Amino acid sequence: MAKGRPVPADRTTLRHARRLVIKLGSAVLAPEGRLDQSSLERLAGQIVPLVADGVAVTVVSSGAVASGFRALGFDAPPTSIVHKQSAAAVGQPRLMAAWAEAFGEHGVTVAQALYTAEDLATRPRYLNTRRTLAELLSRGVVPIVNENDTTSFDEIKLGDNDRLSALTADLVDAELLLILSTAKGLYENGDPNRVIPEVRVTDRTASRNVTADKTSTGTGGMATKLSAAGTAAKWGIATVVAGGREPGIIQRVLAGETVGTLFLPGDRAARARKRWLGAAARTAGVVLVDAGAAKAIVGQNGSLLPTGVVAVRGAFGRNDVVEIAGPDGRVIARGVTAYDSEEVGRLAGKKTRQIGATLGYCLCDEIVHRSDLVLEGGQ
Repeated sequence: MAKGRPVPADRTTLRHARRLVIKLGSAVLAPEGRLDQSSLERLAGQIVPLVADGVAVTVVSSGAVASGFRALGFDAPPTSIVHKQSAAAVGQPRLMAAWAEAFGEHGVTVAQALYTAEDLATRPRYLNTRRTLAELLSRGVVPIVNENDTTSFDEIKLGDNDRLSALTADLVDAELLLILSTAKGLYENGDPNRVIPEVRVTDRTASRNVTADKTSTGTGGMATKLSAAGTAAKWGIATVVAGGREPGIIQRVLAGETVGTLFLPGDRAARARKRWLGAAARTAGVVLVDAGAAKAIVGQNGSLLPTGVVAVRGAFGRNDVVEIAGPDGRVIARGVTAYDSEEVGRLAGKKTRQIGATLGYCLCDEIVHRSDLVLEGGQ
């Protein structure tokens, strides 16, 4: 979890974004239902320099249904759920192969991540998803996230890759959610020649400028994008909606150029999970750590590794919230533990490479990952 990140105040803040989620609509990637490899290559070409500069980029990619329905003999995007699911089953591997090729030309590895909103409803599945994405990003991999359209039902007809992108932004602790579509932003009174440059999400009048228009291949519209921006704002994440076909659009947004519409969170926006961990969550036990671990956690925004554990107090389960105390017994942080109290006790003082041999399995390398940890006092 980012430490002491301020709520974005204006476009100049975007220049410093180091964690970014980019959502790409079907109409941008597969106009007329045909996957456009040149579009993927153009967008990958803009993302690669960011990855090379150490920016963690996650892509939420629509296009599975749009790139698969023609292979099933449909002349237009299907409307029934089973036909959409079948088209997604055909189109998803094609979509991933296209992304792998586009990024592979630059030596960048991509990873497929398929899930639905239900996958994020239970805490263990949510945390597993967070840890997986964090590990991929730490290794310079670009996760390509999409909804599992072949198994979802309600979500497939709601255009909720916009909502999914907001949830993903929270999962990876993004500083910016960039939604690229055929729309160049939020249009004033629906006029495409008048893009509203900036909106405070708390301003309820913004919805008056939303129309019901959407493309033939897309499933959303500006209403779902406005909703996604509102969801991201709850965690203090800014959102930009901009035209995905405009040249150099990603770099232009990150340079602070006035393109698209910037949706700013309210002044009091805060990370709901961080607030919950720091104040509301009840702790189930205590993990005592040595001086080295305490220094890494407090001074270096580090995770809690087995080697730093000295002892365990209390009985707790996996995914419970625990207090972390330093050598003097003072609580320095709290976080969600990946292992239960018996497992943590067995792992105390051991190297991460010894986890598998000690337990017979390895859930992850960290006892408490930094993304699931907050310092005492809320930092």
